[in-house]
Amino acid sequence: MDDADGVVLVIGSGRRAYREYLLTGASRRCPLWLIDAEPVGWQRPYVVGGTVVEPLDHEREVPDLPGLVAAAVELARQRRVLGVFTYDELLVVAAARIADRLGLPGFSPDGADRCRDKHRSRTALVAAGLRQPRFALVKTAEAAARAADSIGYPVIVKPRGMAASIGVTRAEGRDELLAAFAVAERLSHTGPPAYEGGALVEELVIGPEVSVDGAVSQGEYRPFCVARKQVGFAPHYEEIGHIVDGADPLLADRELAQVLAATHHALGLRDGITHTEVRFSDQGPVIIEVNGRLGGDLIPYLGQLATGVDPGGIAADVAVRRRPRTEPVRRDTVGVRFLYPPADCRVEEVTVPEPGAVPGLVEARPMVEPGARLRLPPRANLGRYAYLICTADHPATCQTRLDDAAKLADLRAAPLEPAHADDRPW
Repeated sequence: MDDADGVVLVIGSGRRAYREYLLTGASRRCPLWLIDAEPVGWQRPYVVGGTVVEPLDHEREVPDLPGLVAAAVELARQRRVLGVFTYDELLVVAAARIADRLGLPGFSPDGADRCRDKHRSRTALVAAGLRQPRFALVKTAEAAARAADSIGYPVIVKPRGMAASIGVTRAEGRDELLAAFAVAERLSHTGPPAYEGGALVEELVIGPEVSVDGAVSQGEYRPFCVARKQVGFAPHYEEIGHIVDGADPLLADRELAQVLAATHHALGLRDGITHTEVRFSDQGPVIIEVNGRLGGDLIPYLGQLATGVDPGGIAADVAVRRRPRTEPVRRDTVGVRFLYPPADCRVEEVTVPEPGAVPGLVEARPMVEPGARLRLPPRANLGRYAYLICTADHPATCQTRLDDAAKLADLRAAPLEPAHADDRPW
């Protein structure tokens, strides 16, 4: 084998509507080889080959780590493997184990697990002297109530191994606390077994929240995308939209940069991509969580449109320990709005406006097919029927354009019967 045989492994490809832009960018930087549960299909223009593995138990979405690692090892006998990355939350630890087994750049398995396990993250950041909310890992409703009494209401209750704000609930008192624990406990059993059971009870950090996508290359952390988050369906924290301002002053905020760099060092993250959520309390920035992959909800895509920085290319560069290109080439404002039904429903038809129907509307897509069942929190999460993307020269203008575009979308649907608590929208 020589360098001409070299490939970078992509573990899992995700849904085309959400992730094609990442494969596009990464393929411009390195030859890609996909390891996924299904044969190469829509990914064909971006990869030189693929390996089919059943990395997921489709009932519970649990990665088959030994199968994934074995597939990567077998491929490495046939081709030169230059690097590995994933943008799938459920496969972060698997990608780290593959990198470790093949001696490639990447997060260590332990570092990846610190990102996946929110309790381990909190513990590591407290040990490093970083500002954190008070918290407790609890296994029962009674223990959750005691923890909330000790911390003081209001509190946040969440599963310790989920992402995308799934199962995150605010509780103002004991009754709400018990209901929130039941939601977190139930959802903890829909992910990997290592994070099953119980929940985190945390002090509520009051202040605006942002997410930061950044690259860690040989221990040096560099942010490249800051998104302002919009949430809904209180007391839950469903993420309904994001705004990325390419001129956001937080990109140059020295205190935030120091906190982010110290956080990544404390978690033992040296080579990879992260999506970090931060709240700005009256005492300064507080890390809410660190995910060991690029952001979801099209956030890095918004960043690419706003700044010209290619997140897929950054992921590929970091995977081969090449210094990533994170400097912006423009500074626009771009936002996404996810559209939800007013109540649980069965979709009959989705209509979205054409680009240009509203000034700045550049993209509008349905996210479900007729017949899809959509349920709202707390019965399910991510029950979206469409998304809209608008550009502007200012965040407030972008919000107004998204509001106007949302008025032009239409959902025809039939109501659903009352659901069991564990019904999901797919």
